[in-house]
Amino acid sequence: MASSTVCVMDASGELGSSLVERLLQRGYTVHAVVQSGQNHGDDHDLKYLDGICCDENKKLKVFHSDPFDYQSIIGALRGCSGLFYTFEPPQDQPTYDEFMTDVEVRAAHNVLEACAQTDTIEKVVFTSSITAVVWRDDRTSDSSDLDERHWSDANLCRKFKLWHGLSKTLTEKTAWALAMDRGLSMVSINAGLLMGPQLSISNPYLKGAAEMYEDGLFVTVDLNFLVDAHICAFEDVSSYGRYLCFNHVINRPEDALQLARKLTPSSPPPPQSYEEDKRIFQQRISNKKLNKIMVDFQRGSQEIEQNNA
Repeated sequence: MASSTVCVMDASGELGSSLVERLLQRGYTVHAVVQSGQNHGDDHDLKYLDGICCDENKKLKVFHSDPFDYQSIIGALRGCSGLFYTFEPPQDQPTYDEFMTDVEVRAAHNVLEACAQTDTIEKVVFTSSITAVVWRDDRTSDSSDLDERHWSDANLCRKFKLWHGLSKTLTEKTAWALAMDRGLSMVSINAGLLMGPQLSISNPYLKGAAEMYEDGLFVTVDLNFLVDAHICAFEDVSSYGRYLCFNHVINRPEDALQLARKLTPSSPPPPQSYEEDKRIFQQRISNKKLNKIMVDFQRGSQEIEQNNA
């Protein structure tokens, strides 16, 4: 059971709020950072955080910060041994485009620089994406599986307007460059498509989904598994570098059809020929590195849950 203080930024999103909840369950004191001026309306996440803030244990502190306000970031990080950083697009710019790349890169640079200036920070867990890995000119000719050593080609992303891939690639590279320059301990979690309740057809990850599917590179991740991966990477002293995070591969027609129905429930059924399609595309992406460190973590988490029951 951990007892240190960690920071979660941005804590108002689906992943961030779930991280806060799980970290509190594991005994951490949590500095939950939400973007200043963000109005999430009926979203349960902020209500959840504000409610927990009044809890008797006082282990949650909510900070309103702006990723472009350096001093507010420093204030939220004060006294923390770790940061879980995930980027939530500003409400006034909710969709990914070329402009979003610059926003996300600058935000990550500010946050990593603030971590470097905070003496207590021991490790940063940086949320990235599989889209920072899969978009390559040679993706179909490379005989080996894609893994954490591979990067998406920024020029190819620009050419085909794969803005999510471009943004995640340039942002993660910026974070790694700054972490190495400042001597920060950092790991990245490169997540597949998050299969949470907020998933919709407008998710920018889905641009190029057909190509990922046919190349055996279309992967998804459940929210609980993604949260566990972040905490495992933070707690495991041997963790290093990048970790591809997914627990399902969509490479069969029935899987693709099931996802399509989830994304567009009101659309007409596909033609009979599609229903009869039996092609299975070989998986060509590996998450072995993450799975190695997750085995012991998941066993320990089950023990914690049993003890708390």
